[in-house]
Amino acid sequence: ASVSEPAQKCCTENIQPFLTSILEELMGPVSSGFTEVRSLFDKEVNEIIQDFQKTNDMTRLKENVDQLMTLPYNSVKMEPCYLKVNKLQELLQDLKSRFKVYHIDFMIQRTQNFMQELMENAVYTFEQLFSPSRQADSAKVATTIEKVKLRVLK
Repeated sequence: ASVSEPAQKCCTENIQPFLTSILEELMGPVSSGFTEVRSLFDKEVNEIIQDFQKTNDMTRLKENVDQLMTLPYNSVKMEPCYLKVNKLQELLQDLKSRFKVYHIDFMIQRTQNFMQELMENAVYTFEQLFSPSRQADSAKVATTIEKVKLRVLK
């Protein structure tokens, strides 16, 4: 009871007024990282579509889709996504001194883990939605891939 009132006063005066601006500032790099994940998925699926339209090879299509499934674990391709979030390092340094925010590296790593998880979910969903269509008419496969991609991105 004796701590509650001073703690509430401290939060109301020293933290609450800054929360909105802090969240907006932190969400910039986080949002751009997740946007980069979306763009990477879109780009990779577009490459699958273009390759299939050139070759019309169902075996190669299966190989490309199987390779897409490894995308979340491809550190080279995921690197640009992760780099967007690294900007949090600078932003969180200010918060560290002002609000005693610790474990900055952990926060960045968790955000990157969520990005990888999002990509895992995207490629898994793509594969699940596209699998029944693999036996379809090869003339419709590229259109089907595009529809599945748009559904996943939605």
